[in-house]
Amino acid sequence: MNESSIEITCRQIMGELEGLGKESNRKTFVRHGAPKDALYGVAVADLKVIQKRLKKNHALALSLYETGNADAQYLAGLIADEAQMTKTDLNRWVKGASWSMISSYTVPWVAGESPHALALATKWIDRKDEMVAMSGWATFSSYLSVAPDEEVDKAFFESLLERVVRDIHEERNQVRDAMNHFVIALGSYVPDLTAKAIEAAKTIGEVQVDKGDTACKVPDAATYIQKVKDRGRIGKKRKSARC
Repeated sequence: MNESSIEITCRQIMGELEGLGKESNRKTFVRHGAPKDALYGVAVADLKVIQKRLKKNHALALSLYETGNADAQYLAGLIADEAQMTKTDLNRWVKGASWSMISSYTVPWVAGESPHALALATKWIDRKDEMVAMSGWATFSSYLSVAPDEEVDKAFFESLLERVVRDIHEERNQVRDAMNHFVIALGSYVPDLTAKAIEAAKTIGEVQVDKGDTACKVPDAATYIQKVKDRGRIGKKRKSARC
């Protein structure tokens, strides 16, 4: 597919997204922090229908993401080929995320499945940009959800857990949220560290995160991990971090 045909396809998909947009969805997304001027308000269920049709289309994913439109960026994450994503691509994506949903889900999903997951996440968590740092912790969570247990560096992730215990309450709002979910991911997907994750969560206690004008709540990590354990799901990996 040459560059001109990619652009034509991108315009076609953007037109389709515009037609699927709903004002009720727009209002909900904006209330959660989405940009008013770069959003059609397409339901995730509708995006998944398009994903099923397009399957993985790396060139189109890159083109859609570059539009800066929130719906297009989410769709780009669903159809991106993680094996073809370069560090340059992912660094561009993390800097160009249109809002927190892209920073906390779309970018980390693709980065976490890519060969660059650990290298990038390790750098991102130290960035001054709150959204980039949040993406770093979320990328670690995505990686843990799909990486074979024998490939997970337990000592490295235990050191990250210790950092969370030490720093979480002093971190920025969105980073606190991502750190809390990291504790949940570690305890849920890495059996050898489940007990330590629960212990860490209890030490951390309640995590305060400002969710704005929404009904979203911060899950208690220890309780969440225990429920996963009670269901016999500890260590059960996902086929894909994306959903």
